[in-house]
Amino acid sequence: MEIYLVRHTTPKINKGICYGQLNLDVTDSFDDEIAFIKKQLPVKEAKLYSSPLLRCYKLACQLGNPISLQSELKELNFGTWENIAWNAIPSAEIDPWMANFVTEKPPHGESYLELNKRVINFFNKLTETAPESPIIIVSHAGPMRAFLASILEISLKDSFNIKLDYGQVIRLDFINNKFTVTAGLATPVAF
Repeated sequence: MEIYLVRHTTPKINKGICYGQLNLDVTDSFDDEIAFIKKQLPVKEAKLYSSPLLRCYKLACQLGNPISLQSELKELNFGTWENIAWNAIPSAEIDPWMANFVTEKPPHGESYLELNKRVINFFNKLTETAPESPIIIVSHAGPMRAFLASILEISLKDSFNIKLDYGQVIRLDFINNKFTVTAGLATPVAF
């Protein structure tokens, strides 16, 4: 089974603003980014899964139908920090999180470990059914890094060394109950 992980296109938000599950639209470069993404997807017919957040759903709509929306593919929930400038978040709240973002949660949000559990759960369900047709998964950097950390056998903390651009496509193959990255991920990833 071949799987294409696709990060959403550029979101429409000012730099320096905290967002995860904030439901953002996309920028005016959307059509150009779509054209670039489509060139990286050699499959014409694929099963399509997407985060339900608008920036992913809009992209998924351009890649095919039907789309299976999966809440497990959403970005990290930053809770009360959503749509606030990073430098406006009180030190008493952000410092503990910055020191250990894997297990610490933003107020009313989730930890990276919790995100990881829901993403791994999604992929476990996916591999149980293991369809013959290719799969396209449209998601966010957080879930993509969490899953890549699992298959590359690196720590969640170190997964932030994996560079993921907007519109990046990574091809995985699932053979003999094992995922391997076959294209789209820059190596080396320094740890």
